[in-house]
Amino acid sequence: MLLVLIPISLLLLIVAIWMFIWAVRKGQFDNLESAALDILVDEEAPTAAAEKADAD
Repeated sequence: MLLVLIPISLLLLIVAIWMFIWAVRKGQFDNLESAALDILVDEEAPTAAAEKADAD
């Protein structure tokens, strides 16, 4: 059983390292802050024309 588990674990390790290298090369880790901060930004306040349309 050990002769099967060791090659499988090594294969999974190689796949994980390859996926990490691919993500770094594709720029997945270039800007980690903006996506987390986007949820905190409020939407713009409605304009006067939109408020008037809502009142009608």
